[in-house]
Amino acid sequence: MHAVVFAYHDVGINCLNALLHAGIQIDLVVTHQDDPNENVWFGSVAKLCEEQKIPCITPNANQLIDLIPQIKKLAPDYLFSFYYRHMIPAELLACAKVAALNMHGSLLPKYRGRSPVNWAILHGETQTGATLHIMETKPDAGDIVGQSAVSIDANETATDVFGKVSQAAVKVINQVLPDLVQGHVPRKPNFLAQGSYFGGRKPADGQIVWQQTAKQVHDLVRAVAPPYPGAFTDWQGQRMIVARTSPEGPFPAQLDLQTQGIQVVDNRIFGVCGDQRAVAILEWFPANSR
Repeated sequence: MHAVVFAYHDVGINCLNALLHAGIQIDLVVTHQDDPNENVWFGSVAKLCEEQKIPCITPNANQLIDLIPQIKKLAPDYLFSFYYRHMIPAELLACAKVAALNMHGSLLPKYRGRSPVNWAILHGETQTGATLHIMETKPDAGDIVGQSAVSIDANETATDVFGKVSQAAVKVINQVLPDLVQGHVPRKPNFLAQGSYFGGRKPADGQIVWQQTAKQVHDLVRAVAPPYPGAFTDWQGQRMIVARTSPEGPFPAQLDLQTQGIQVVDNRIFGVCGDQRAVAILEWFPANSR
């Protein structure tokens, strides 16, 4: 079996390694050039390709359509997308003789779209996972080929959960590879009406609103904790990144639960929330110190 793979991030590296281990011939990898303005804390697909002597290119989104003659000539059985960030044109998807498959970091149909791990934590989910599905022009909408669930513990950050999801993605690939190498793609319906769709997140979305509940504030901090841009609040004229919180008491009796926002008691820092509960701020630092 031959494949063309669109890949980025740790999920891309791990799934590429799984394909190689299964003996699938990877004729071309399409990845991204790292953004110098992004905190790149994950591994390099391009470096893996260099080590494995796999042809690798980094076109921008507008250049993808120009790849059609090249990929048609390769005539891949499969086209895979593993955390590739651009939408792949339908004309490219049609180049796969058997199927075009995408790995998504949620339990579809929940959390279709961008930043699925971050959104799941932000909404207080206790479970997420990885889903391999048929690619269509509509994002994350095709039939489900395989899934694997992971837990989200109460104090885990997006980075913690992303590590779990990355391993779940490998588990899914390994589960379905015996079928894929035979040219068979198992599939079940992806009932979109039972799920949800979310767009991308911006650093400004990390602003803490102290009128929210203590759990909502804690979940926001976890969802965007560094190396993501971080939740933030202003205190004494300075913007502070709140990197780690705890909603668990007991809290000092001197804490004024009627006044929302930052309070310092006995050299400890707290955020009082809209439900008259608090979070202890265990780690924070000035935004301009990053």
